[in-house]
Amino acid sequence: MEKVQTILNGSLFWRLITALSLWFGTQWKSSRLIHAFLNPSDLDRSVSQSSFFYRAWLQIVRFFRFLYRALRLDKLFSGSVFLQTFFWCALPTVLAPLLPTMVVLALCLVGFASLMLNFLRDTDRTLAFSPINRYVLLYGAVYLAASLFSVTRADSLKVGLLTIVFVYFCIILENAVATRRQLDCLAQLMVLAAACVALYGIYQYLFQTGYQSKAWVDSDMFSSITFRVSSTLQNPNMLGQYFILTIPLGGACLLSAKTWGKRIFWLVCCGLLALSMLLTFSRGAWLGLLFAGAAFVVLLNPRLILLAPVALAILYFVLPDAIVSRFTSIGDLTDNSTSYRLYIWFGTLAMLKDYWLCGIGPGDTAYNLVYPAYSYSGVEAPHSHNLFLQIVCDAGITALLVFLAILFHYYRQLCAALHAAKDHTSRMFQIAFLSGMTGFLVQAMTDYSFYNHRVMFLFWVYLSVGVLFAQRDKFPQGGIAK
Repeated sequence: MEKVQTILNGSLFWRLITALSLWFGTQWKSSRLIHAFLNPSDLDRSVSQSSFFYRAWLQIVRFFRFLYRALRLDKLFSGSVFLQTFFWCALPTVLAPLLPTMVVLALCLVGFASLMLNFLRDTDRTLAFSPINRYVLLYGAVYLAASLFSVTRADSLKVGLLTIVFVYFCIILENAVATRRQLDCLAQLMVLAAACVALYGIYQYLFQTGYQSKAWVDSDMFSSITFRVSSTLQNPNMLGQYFILTIPLGGACLLSAKTWGKRIFWLVCCGLLALSMLLTFSRGAWLGLLFAGAAFVVLLNPRLILLAPVALAILYFVLPDAIVSRFTSIGDLTDNSTSYRLYIWFGTLAMLKDYWLCGIGPGDTAYNLVYPAYSYSGVEAPHSHNLFLQIVCDAGITALLVFLAILFHYYRQLCAALHAAKDHTSRMFQIAFLSGMTGFLVQAMTDYSFYNHRVMFLFWVYLSVGVLFAQRDKFPQGGIAK
C-alpha cells in the first residue's frame, strides 16, 4: 500500500487532482450556503415544542397517565414483555421483507402500543425530537385527507390508512431506540435479513422456481434472459429497490468491522446481495445502485472516483453479455419496457393537468378509474411508474412538496452529522444511509417504489434509522435491552 501511495504521490496528474480537490473542498467549506445547510439551528425544536399539536399531545398523554395509574395498570404491566418497545419495533423493521404485509402491519401496531405503555408508565419520558418529524406527521395528514376525498373513497381509505401507519411507524421506531448498541444491532440485522432474501433469490434462479411474468422482459431484445428473480417481494424491480437500500448498509458493516472474521462475514453478505441484485435484471435498480455506489465513494474519499472508469471497464469485460446488453439498453426507445413507461408518463401528466391540486386518491382502483381517459395509445397501467408522479396522483402537489421537505431535512441532518462525525462507525453508516437513499430516489424515477407496501414500509424505516444514525454519537453505549 505504501508503494502505491509513493507512485501516486509522484504522479503529476494525481497531484493536480489532489490540488483541485483541496481547492474545491476549501471553497465548499467557506460557502455561506453550505455552512447554513450543515449547521441547522435549534429553532426547529423550539417551534415544534411550542406548536398546538405538541401541547395537545402533552395534554392527551397526561390524561392517559392519570388513567393508567388510577386503574393500577402499572402493576399489571410490571415486567411485561410488551414494555420492550425496541424488540417489538425491531421485529417488523428486520422481518418486513420476509413476512406478509398484514403481519407487518400488526407488528407495527404492537410496537405503537408498546411505546404508548412506556409513555404512560414513565412520567418523565418525552418524544424524541427530529426536524423531520413534523413533516412526516403532515405527510400522513395529507394522505388521510386525500383518502377521504378520493374518487374511490372505500378503496383509497384501505391503502391510505395502511400508508399512514407505515409512515408514522418511523416516528415510533425513532422513539424505540435508546442506545448505540441497539442502533448498531438493528442495522446489522437489516443486512442479515437482506442476505436471507438474496439467498432465496439465488435459489430461485438456480432452480428456476417462482412466478414469472412475460411483461418483465422484452423477449425480442433479450432472448438470453429467461428468468428474473423476485425472491420474497414478488417483483424483480421491487427486489432491486430493496437491495439499493441494503447493499450500502452491508458496505458500512464491512468497513466498520474490527476483526478479519467479521470482515469476511460481511463481505460474503455483500457478495450475496450484489449477485442477487444482478439476477433481478432490473436496469433501473442497476442504475440506482450505480448512483448509490458513486455517492458512497465520493463521500468516503472523493479522489476514489477517479477509479470509476477503470472499475466500469473491468465490469464490462467480466460481466456476462446478457447483463451488459441489458444495462446498455437503458434509454432505448425500441425496448417495449422503455416505450411503455414513456406512454404511461405522458398519460399521467395529461391527467395531472386536471388533478394536480388534490390528486385522485391513493390506490390502484382510483388510478385505474381516471387514467384510462387520458392514456396514450391505449396503454394500460396500475400506476404511473414514477414515485414522484404517483405521489401527486395520490394526494396532489401538497403531498409532493411535503415529501420533498422530508427528503431535504433527511439529507441536511445526515450531511450535518457526517460533517461533524469523529467516530468511524457513525461515519460509515451515515455515508451508507445517504448513498442508499440517493440510489433509491434515482430508481424511483423509473418505477413506483411504493407499489409494494413492504418496500414502502422499508423506505420509511430506512428514513428513520438514517435519522437515528445522524444522532448516533449522542446515544449512550448501553446494551440491547434498556
